[in-house]
Amino acid sequence: MNIKPIGNRVIIKRSKHETQKNGLIIPANNKEKKSEGIVMAVGEGDMDKHGNYKKMLVKPGDKVLFNGYSGSIIPNEKDDEELIIMSHDDILAILK
Repeated sequence: MNIKPIGNRVIIKRSKHETQKNGLIIPANNKEKKSEGIVMAVGEGDMDKHGNYKKMLVKPGDKVLFNGYSGSIIPNEKDDEELIIMSHDDILAILK
């Protein structure tokens, strides 16, 4: 990936999940999109009034839960994966 987020932005790859009901597999694109994914890249963070960067709470590889309607989808022709760029503040939790 040749994208580097700036400021307090992060790039997240949305998780794809298929569910199975009564033996039928329901693809992820047939229902609401999941609000969880993997952090792919992290910006430097916001700068405080003294010119120092505030530490970001997530790092690449973290599995996170985020607000489902936040961020912007990044066009990704190479893979069939959905990448989203969003503010660090839109991340609700780190999943363990």
